[in-house]
Amino acid sequence: MPAADSPERIRDAERFSRAILPAVSRTFALSVQLLRGELGRSVLCAYLLCRIADTIEDDGHATPEDKAQLLGDFLRCLDDAAAADAFPSRVMHIQGDEAHITLLRATDRVCALFRSLTPGSRDRVAHWVREMGRGMAEFVLRHPAGLRIQTVEEYREYCYYVAGTVGRMLTELWREHGVIPPARYDALWARCTSFGEALQTVNILKDIAADAERENAIFVPEATLRAHGGSHATLLDPSRIVENRAAVGEFIALAWADLDEAFEYLLLLPRRALSVRAFCVLPLLYAYATLRELTRSDAMLRPGGVVKISRAEVKSLMAAGLASLASNALLRQLVASVRARPFAPLGGATG
Repeated sequence: MPAADSPERIRDAERFSRAILPAVSRTFALSVQLLRGELGRSVLCAYLLCRIADTIEDDGHATPEDKAQLLGDFLRCLDDAAAADAFPSRVMHIQGDEAHITLLRATDRVCALFRSLTPGSRDRVAHWVREMGRGMAEFVLRHPAGLRIQTVEEYREYCYYVAGTVGRMLTELWREHGVIPPARYDALWARCTSFGEALQTVNILKDIAADAERENAIFVPEATLRAHGGSHATLLDPSRIVENRAAVGEFIALAWADLDEAFEYLLLLPRRALSVRAFCVLPLLYAYATLRELTRSDAMLRPGGVVKISRAEVKSLMAAGLASLASNALLRQLVASVRARPFAPLGGATG
């Protein structure tokens, strides 16, 4: 181990990483904490590295060229400890959410944790973080005035880079740490991109207004909007709500299909791998509940509009999901219930 990566430094890096996680994670904070041992450390580190790349991509003030350069510099940190230690000084001008900026300026500490992972984990995490970062840089340069997705095909490409790669990385980490038997790997691999992309699409749908207003990013394709009489320019125009809602409806249908594929991914995980099942089930249940509400709402197409599930439902889903982990039949019943109505124990409504 290099002198710079003393046991004390690695312990500090892990303490920081665990402390910052809840502040930067919307979907996976609790799920990551359910994983233990080297697998848990690997997923924690991988998540934070992906979040660092995402923070660079999301900055609305840096130029596209600067963001692409910083993404390239960040990826070099995975191979070069000196580059990682110097990286925080390169990103002092990046703006964004306070917690995400705190993480970005601690890239050197996250990379110290990364270097402490087992060789197999390091290899798989580095491979997929590079794939993600290069894809992000390509899209930043492709849309220099702000992300404006043009077609469904381009949307799929974007989601692959920012989320499908995560599904692939996780699946390879499950294999690396002996969570899944070799005979089941191919079936999981066939569905793993859907696991990541489904969660991404639900987040994009609920944040349509916020992304357009705060991030200067529109993910609903221009071609889809135009087919319904709308456009990127009129996405949040109250007079076009009917047309825009029809266009978004196509993506809600796409999200349902991807989410069902992601659920089958969960069911393929061995029942004995309870912590990994727990990692997957909670974000999937929250996504099902959120998508249910999106099918009934147009708030995400109004300036300042928000679509989200209640805290009571979040707590109920957490308890029910964890209680159902060992039974595919119970999980199927739970998902069917969540799709139909707000969930509470004993089948009651959450409000």
